[in-house]
Amino acid sequence: MVLNNYIKKTEMDYLYEQAALWLKWDKTPETRKEIEDLVASKNEEELKKRFCKRIEFGTAGLRGKMCAGFNCMNNLIVQQASQGLALAVEELVQNAHEKGVVIGYDGRYHSKEFAAITAKVFISKGFKTYLFSTLCPTPWTAFAVGYLKTACGVMVTASHNPKADNGYKVYWENGCQIIEPIDANIASKIHSNLEPWDLSNVDISKVIDPLADVSAEYYKQMMLTIPHFECPEQPKVKYVYTAMHGVGSKYVQDAFKTAKLPQPILVPLQNEPDPEFPTVPFPNPEEGKGALKCSIEVAEANGATVIIANDPDADRLSVAVKSGNGWRQFTGNEMSNLIADWTYNKYVASGDKTPAFMVRSTVSSSFISKMGEVEGFDTYETLTGFKWIGNKAKEIVDTQHKKLLMAYEEAIGFVIGNMSYDKDGVRAAVCFAAMALEYAEQGFNLEDRLNMLYEKYGYFASNNKYYFCYDPKLMEKIFNKMRNNGQYYWKFGKYAVKSIRDLTVGIDTAQPDKKPLLPVSASTQMITYTFENGCKATLRGSGTEPKLKYYIELPGKKGVKPEDVIAELMDLSHELLQASLEPEKNGLIPPKAE
Repeated sequence: MVLNNYIKKTEMDYLYEQAALWLKWDKTPETRKEIEDLVASKNEEELKKRFCKRIEFGTAGLRGKMCAGFNCMNNLIVQQASQGLALAVEELVQNAHEKGVVIGYDGRYHSKEFAAITAKVFISKGFKTYLFSTLCPTPWTAFAVGYLKTACGVMVTASHNPKADNGYKVYWENGCQIIEPIDANIASKIHSNLEPWDLSNVDISKVIDPLADVSAEYYKQMMLTIPHFECPEQPKVKYVYTAMHGVGSKYVQDAFKTAKLPQPILVPLQNEPDPEFPTVPFPNPEEGKGALKCSIEVAEANGATVIIANDPDADRLSVAVKSGNGWRQFTGNEMSNLIADWTYNKYVASGDKTPAFMVRSTVSSSFISKMGEVEGFDTYETLTGFKWIGNKAKEIVDTQHKKLLMAYEEAIGFVIGNMSYDKDGVRAAVCFAAMALEYAEQGFNLEDRLNMLYEKYGYFASNNKYYFCYDPKLMEKIFNKMRNNGQYYWKFGKYAVKSIRDLTVGIDTAQPDKKPLLPVSASTQMITYTFENGCKATLRGSGTEPKLKYYIELPGKKGVKPEDVIAELMDLSHELLQASLEPEKNGLIPPKAE
């Protein structure tokens, strides 16, 4: 009992020491008062949440709830992150001060404030500093890094997270998201320089506003990069666009105007930036038709047959089409199949002889790999996330001088062409609108075209979902059970496993030396089974959310009915997930059905 009291007292002492340090450093009245009130009321449970752990800087930068404390997003944390980033860039990038930094921000609460703090830190260190004068899509910041040739870029956004969150996303001088070991260097610099610098005399008027220049160049390069389409005077299809309370609307409308496409029908309730996200508590178009409820109502009222939806920072895109009496929302894999087909056919028609390629993440559909085998272009596979996809695409363009047609991840993220290397929902929106218009002229729609592709290359059935898992130790326990002390399980029901890849421990039984071709990370749980019937199933822990995700795909042979492929996939999925995850026993929580 005495020992327990001592441990508790020591932990509480640490919390109050951290709170005192916070109050010493924080200069923002609102967040200071939060901590003062928690200390005064001795709210130890809440103090633990704020101070027992520090928000970690990784390849995704920072993302978390906006409130006071070292484990949250706030002015002090943003300043500390910017200090570490500025010092890392000084050390790692030649002529960093002259190249400078470009900073963008979305429409969330405090985004503009966080961006201004970031700018002040870089100005204080002598960096040329570009700061967008108003809200912009994440793709604008990614593009600006490459166009302006800056040493790095920062985008203040939490993308599609709930309204309480915000984030801090970093691009390196190549215009791609940071990867290892750059993230570790930045994190080290942050931890070594936590005491906030005095920014009281920094003149933020020294920033350069790149908005007009970057926008003009973006639209110019967009027209040179994406496939060209001449719109008829009397188009046969109407489409609805939603910005989902985010920043995309003005930029998408300008992009459509540049491409000479008919303007979309807008969703009034969601068209303007609103940090409250009043109609969608989870402003993520990937969540299903529930997120598109307002768009469907507008489409039905206006006789539109296509819905084009960005997430709030416009880096991702979802598309739904009128199908019978209802609506069909395409998956990210289905959308990528359509983009791959369209960009490849336009590339062939152009007569361009530059060798072409596409890139996909390892959990995305292998459809483009099959298409590449048939049509004769190269495809490349990377780890999950655009930090890997973008860097691989840039590397191939720079070293092999090939033409990037498309890169994608199943989580509705797409890059079309090589004008920038992070997912871009604006030019993807232009491409889908052009596709819908062109196919309507030819007498079919997007859904028809997808079915044509399956007839040509075979039907690819997928089952991509997740369970909530709020206990990291339970997550680790589940994956260790799958490993079975290195003896892995090789059969699930009647389905035999052909090979196993474990990117956590570094095993790939399909390789002669048993070593994976993709990078290994002990901090990330990820196991892939390839079955004798061609099915590929990846189970992994999310790096940014309390989710255990699974991605299961079965490529059907040409001529096999889709319903037969789906039936086999779902049977295999059931056998695998019940045996591997034991969802009921482990208390894993499935997402709510629509």
